[in-house]
Amino acid sequence: MDWALANLPRILSLTVDHLLLSLPAVAAAFLLALPLGRVADRLGRLREPLLGSVGLLYAIPSLPLFIVLPILIGTGVRDALNVIVALTLFGLALMVRSAADAFGAVSQDVRLAAVAVGQSRWGAFLTVELPLAGPALLAGLRVVSVSTISLVSVSAVLGVASLGSLFTDGFQRGIVPSIAAGIIMTVLLAVVVDLLLVGLGRLAMPWQRTQARRAGS
Repeated sequence: MDWALANLPRILSLTVDHLLLSLPAVAAAFLLALPLGRVADRLGRLREPLLGSVGLLYAIPSLPLFIVLPILIGTGVRDALNVIVALTLFGLALMVRSAADAFGAVSQDVRLAAVAVGQSRWGAFLTVELPLAGPALLAGLRVVSVSTISLVSVSAVLGVASLGSLFTDGFQRGIVPSIAAGIIMTVLLAVVVDLLLVGLGRLAMPWQRTQARRAGS
């Protein structure tokens, strides 16, 4: 505890660095997964091959990807953009299937009814399909956020500042409290972000609270 208090400014600074790497990747993975999931849902027999191909991205070892990716996108190994792109790919591997399943759960009758009352396909997607798929999309986003926050720590091996730096420094210098602080702060950060997503979901989908109250009554 004494070590943590003495190094609190550094811990907080690394926490901010951790967020600046993870949050853009989570947001990018979510936004990219929406159209890909929607397309996959409409492909019929090609749905599973597409989802399987995207899912294979998660099988790529994270550290080699961090090293190889700069060759493809022209960044440095220690560049924050390199880490964000790699994390986005991992998040996309998880989120696309969640998005496809979410859109697949929306009844075709509901889609046809929206078009029948005069809405365009784009309008029906925004006002009908997306809200109905919202709870499942949120569940997938929560998984991606926790996974991404955990994976950010690997970038510390390359010298990119994050809470993982507490692991590497603590291991190299034999400082157990540093390792413990890195683990605790990473878990705490994942929990806080997850709770924030739940709160945002309740604000964006207030009808879910109504349905929950009716189900409980």
